[in-house]
Amino acid sequence: MAVKIRLLRMGKIRNPQYRIVIADSRTKRDGRAIEFVGIYQPKEDPSVIEVKSERVQYWLSVGAQPSEAVQRLLELTGDWQKFKGLPAPPPLKVAPERVDRTAAYEAEAKAAAGVADTPAKPAKKAAKAEAEAPKAEESKAEAPAAADSGEQA
Repeated sequence: MAVKIRLLRMGKIRNPQYRIVIADSRTKRDGRAIEFVGIYQPKEDPSVIEVKSERVQYWLSVGAQPSEAVQRLLELTGDWQKFKGLPAPPPLKVAPERVDRTAAYEAEAKAAAGVADTPAKPAKKAAKAEAEAPKAEESKAEAPAAADSGEQA
């Protein structure tokens, strides 16, 4: 049985999303797969490529043949170079972290209204800990003074 590493198409009509799968070469493109080893979303900016490197290395070592498209993806992630013993490629471009929309909206609203940020209230547990800390210091200070006067605690 010839095993291939190929793309299984998912998603909508104009929004293709793929899974990288291990499948028998005789099955249909979107047919049954032996194992799912990654995802590829070309419409995102930058494209999302996630590969289970350990599983891909295993399947390549036992003779699975990648399709041309999957081989290009593996070259981008560095898995193909690792398998062939070649130098690693440059790192992939990563999308910037998304900003929380509600926090951005609140900051813009405060800036527009000219309201200064008020410091957040400390948590109740933190406030209790701060209140207990001076009490503990006072009791430590009283203990040596009592010992000097000759009284027993």
